[in-house]
Amino acid sequence: MATRGSIRRWAGRMKRDVVALWLAARDPRVPWYAKLAAAAVAAYALSPVDLIPDFVPVLGYLDDLIIVPLGILLAVKLVPPELMDEFRAEAERRALRPAGRAGVAIVVAIWIVSAAGLAWLFWPYRAR
Repeated sequence: MATRGSIRRWAGRMKRDVVALWLAARDPRVPWYAKLAAAAVAAYALSPVDLIPDFVPVLGYLDDLIIVPLGILLAVKLVPPELMDEFRAEAERRALRPAGRAGVAIVVAIWIVSAAGLAWLFWPYRAR
């Protein structure tokens, strides 16, 4: 039986490999077919949209437990090993960097401006 620590390490490697595949999809040294697979897997893994929504009992997490790891495995096999090692090292370096507050501030500002715009647009007593 897998221990909690081994499951966390496995999940950490999956997360690292998704970032590494995202880097591989943007690198000119990677063959086009590997770029295509890496981009598709990274986009699906990072996307908030799932094939099977997570609220569906049991099946909802099936894609996270089976489809994503198999996609990662396939894409990693297509990327040349020396490049994949480089991308993994870069993904680990990026994980160690502190998160930037500027990006969070920009997202929050966009949400505030959007909410204010929608409130102004749909305010019931606004003169038309």
